Amino acid sequence: MGNDRASAWGRRLLVGLVVGWFAALILVPTLALARTALAGGFRPFWDALMSADARRAFGLTLSITAVATVVNTLFGLAFALVLVRQKFWGRAIADGLVDLPFAVSPIIAGLMLVIVYGPNGWLGRHLEAAGFKVVYSWPGMVLATMFVTIPFVVREVVPVLREFGIDQEEVARTLGAGRWRTFWRVTLPSIRWGLAYGVTLTVARSLGEFGALLVVSGNILGRTQTATLYIHDTIEGFHPEGAYAASVALAGISFVLLIGMELVRKRVEAHEKH
Repeated sequence: MGNDRASAWGRRLLVGLVVGWFAALILVPTLALARTALAGGFRPFWDALMSADARRAFGLTLSITAVATVVNTLFGLAFALVLVRQKFWGRAIADGLVDLPFAVSPIIAGLMLVIVYGPNGWLGRHLEAAGFKVVYSWPGMVLATMFVTIPFVVREVVPVLREFGIDQEEVARTLGAGRWRTFWRVTLPSIRWGLAYGVTLTVARSLGEFGALLVVSGNILGRTQTATLYIHDTIEGFHPEGAYAASVALAGISFVLLIGMELVRKRVEAHEKH
């Protein structure tokens, strides 16, 4: 009896510590940000969000996010399939290097891109001579966002592919299905939730990228200023209202994406069971 009571208290203590840790790091700061942004009422919040500079910054962020997500989804899925289904020299190295954006500071990532694609970079000097500017313009910002979001689709799909195995794919080929038909009818449905989570995380990370974009964009107002750079500049310029409003908007979009993805998955899985 005493052991059971001690065990119950231990579980409660553990739950309390975990919830307290989560609240201190995520819940309380999020609520504080939302309260501060709406302290003056909804109208000032909306006006700050709808200012010309904020709308341009969000438009640029959304365009970069859309392109980076599509490209990294396609190539991330292909890379995951190659890692799991193919054997080649250097596979272990490639598997490890895909996590490099997790280990390297985004600012360093941006500097790496400047060295290669900048006006005096290894490739950039030749591209600019041909009239194609990469760094300090939209293409460089897309490259920077793609760099920091490379791992998400790969790391969500690879374990699902390994758990799924190849038995069902081999059966489909034995029955006469080609590679594409096998992929669309067998492989893709089996990895759809891993892929969906990878895409969701890619979108959320792209929306919030700052360090790499700060280096490669030049942060030109109205041209290369994304939402996160706009937040930085409004804070530095002592106009925090715009920063608070933009921060709440970005956090809200990411929250809706992540929670919505989980709710959709549970609803679909519950429907499939019935």
